[in-house]
Parts: sequence; C-alpha cells; structure tokens
Amino acid sequence: MSAPDTPKRSMRTPLGRVRNLGAAHSGTSDFWRQRITGVAMTLLMIPALVIIMMLLGRNQVYAAQTLSSIPVAVILLLFIFASTWHMKIGMQVVIEDYIHNEKLKLVSIMLNNFFSIAVALASTYAILKLSSGV
Repeated sequence: MSAPDTPKRSMRTPLGRVRNLGAAHSGTSDFWRQRITGVAMTLLMIPALVIIMMLLGRNQVYAAQTLSSIPVAVILLLFIFASTWHMKIGMQVVIEDYIHNEKLKLVSIMLNNFFSIAVALASTYAILKLSSGV
C-alpha cells in the first residue's frame, strides 16, 4: 500500500485525468451508444420478427394492408434507425482500430457515414411508401 499523500501511478496525463478521457479523447460515448442501440435492437427484434412472420406466404395486398398500420410502421422504423446507427458505430470502431493511414481512415469513415445514411433513408422511404398505401 502507498502512503495517503503519495500520488497513484497512472499512464494518463494530468489533463486526461481531469477530463476523464481516454486516448481517443472521446470518453466512452461510442461504447455506450453501441450498447444502447444493441438493447434497442434486441427489444425491437421480437415485434419485427412477428411482423415479418405474419407476412410470410401472404399476397401483396395483405402485406400492404399490414404495413399500412401506424404501429407496424413505427416499430419497423425504430428497428431500422437502431440497426443502422448500431452498424455505423460498429464499423467506425473497426475502421478506427485497423486503418492506420489517416487519409484512408478519414475517407473510410466518411463513406461509412454516407452508406449508413443511404441505407436508413432508403429503408425509411420504403416503409413510409408502403405504410401510406401508395
């Protein structure tokens, strides 16, 4: 044991200890966002699977009628938002950890963001179009 007035040994800088930030200078926000979206996806997966199973083997009219329900559309939209956000964060962590060239890392993160937004928008458009009955 060390004496009460002896400072503890740490690899972190004094400013890092004051701000409580790690080497990435972002704290644990991405970690918690990843966990929150994972829990949201887990909770939304059951109703989404029930909806999908209800549509199996049905015709297009039944599918359009089912998807035109507001609660069904909301459940599917929430599932899409949670899963695309979860996908974006997870891929960004992989990019930051394994791509060491800074320019390539920046381009990869930008492409990851654009791809995630495109998937979310296309999925949202499809659900809104189906739910509006058009």
